[in-house]
Amino acid sequence: MRRRVAIKRWDRPSRRSWAGEFAAIMAVALLVLTGCRSEMYEQPRYEPLEPSSLFEDGSSARPLVAGTVPRDDPRGAPPAGVPDEVFYTGWSQGKLVESVPFPVDRAVLERGQERFRIYCTPCHGELGDGRGMIVRRGFNPPPPYASEELRKQPIGHYFDVMTRGFGTMYSYASRVPPRDRWAIAAYIRVLQLSQHAEAANLPAEDRNKLPAVDEASAPRSQP
Repeated sequence: MRRRVAIKRWDRPSRRSWAGEFAAIMAVALLVLTGCRSEMYEQPRYEPLEPSSLFEDGSSARPLVAGTVPRDDPRGAPPAGVPDEVFYTGWSQGKLVESVPFPVDRAVLERGQERFRIYCTPCHGELGDGRGMIVRRGFNPPPPYASEELRKQPIGHYFDVMTRGFGTMYSYASRVPPRDRWAIAAYIRVLQLSQHAEAANLPAEDRNKLPAVDEASAPRSQP
């Protein structure tokens, strides 16, 4: 005879009990989630230049307190005796300035060359001929610096273009400080002179080399 084993009803798992426990767990989880606060995500702050009804002028951007002294000016201070308008804008009394507002030596030109290669060559090319790498890939070419029109421009023109942008060129004021912009403008003059230099402006030792160069580069007649 087979032995039958009686299984009591309470030994079997109840679906209703599991459902009740699951519902209780979910209820606790929901209570915990509703107790979380979102101040870190939704902070009581303003975006830059966002309007505000808190102030009478309707702007959230507040002016500096009167008498505030800047700890450091990222633009760099102008040289002694140079007006702020000239150093920071390249203009003076409504006209573009004709010269760099501080002495230009070899160090300034080398700095200008370095900055030019970083920021300008992608469009203007190493020689300033307007054949930079992105121009070769379809970007609108800028005019060459050696063109007569640009050679006639005062040096303040180049500083102004770097500061405010021109045509498809955007402003570099946030990337290049004023002194470096002047150094780049001075180096642009070097590029222009390198392609339109007059023999009279060369040192004597260089002028003496010109005939030899011309003779060596002249085509020889066939015997």
